[in-house]
Amino acid sequence: MIYEKYKERRRMVYIFHSQALRYEYARYDESEAGTLALKDIDIRIEKGEFVAILGHNGSGKSTLARHLNALLSPTSGTLWVKGMDSKDAKNTWKIRQLAGMVFQNPDNQLVATIVEEDVAFGPENLGVPSAEIRERVDAALKSVGMTKYANVGPHQLSGGQKQRVAIAGILAMGTDCIILDEPTAMLDPSGRAEVLETVIRLNAERGMTVILITHFMEEAVKAGRVVVMDKGQVVMDGTPREIFTEVDKMRALGLDVPSVTALTHALRKRGVPLRADIMTAEEFEKEFCQA
Repeated sequence: MIYEKYKERRRMVYIFHSQALRYEYARYDESEAGTLALKDIDIRIEKGEFVAILGHNGSGKSTLARHLNALLSPTSGTLWVKGMDSKDAKNTWKIRQLAGMVFQNPDNQLVATIVEEDVAFGPENLGVPSAEIRERVDAALKSVGMTKYANVGPHQLSGGQKQRVAIAGILAMGTDCIILDEPTAMLDPSGRAEVLETVIRLNAERGMTVILITHFMEEAVKAGRVVVMDKGQVVMDGTPREIFTEVDKMRALGLDVPSVTALTHALRKRGVPLRADIMTAEEFEKEFCQA
């Protein structure tokens, strides 16, 4: 499936643009072939998009994410980040300033004993003047709703709050894009809701580009675009409604769909006249009552 909306636009500002991107993990035994994790990836992500990336374990989604902020460099092919070739070592730090990354375990990302010091860590390493760091830290904590925890130790926070502090640290660095690699996998439902709400708000209010890798289909529904990966390749690319309507195809890839969509699909097979692209409980209630 091709996301026609993005092909039709005449003028686009791509923050990420890859061409024939490949990445191979080397083997310890040089006589053996490496593991090809990405195979000829051609993807374009526009500034301000909210893109969810789905795929079962080993599909290549985390490997792709690590290319987006230059933690990995292509084995072949090219990835441009805001026009900069990620293979060029001179661009590495510039790319990482543009694209910040939030990982799965929040405890692995916090380096200071006080929240505001942790948020200040990035801009301090960039050589930002002290007065400006103060302004950036205050603004970043306000953006993620963590101002009242500025002088609290990270160990006193919940998992969702820790991830929000990690996001604040990225904002304080002045990044254009946030890449989140399964940031809610270790959180309870309340923590997941906190993080997702923060990300949605930053995308909507600040126009930040968001790349969200997730196993939770209900999170992917909130994105503007969904990319599905399998065996190192992009196999589906479209809006959430376009992707999740393909229930049988998603299941063949070892993936699920939102529970409401799955219920709709089952009822349609039994002859209930419902729209195939129902995504939310509210939509289901309205359609079911009419049916």
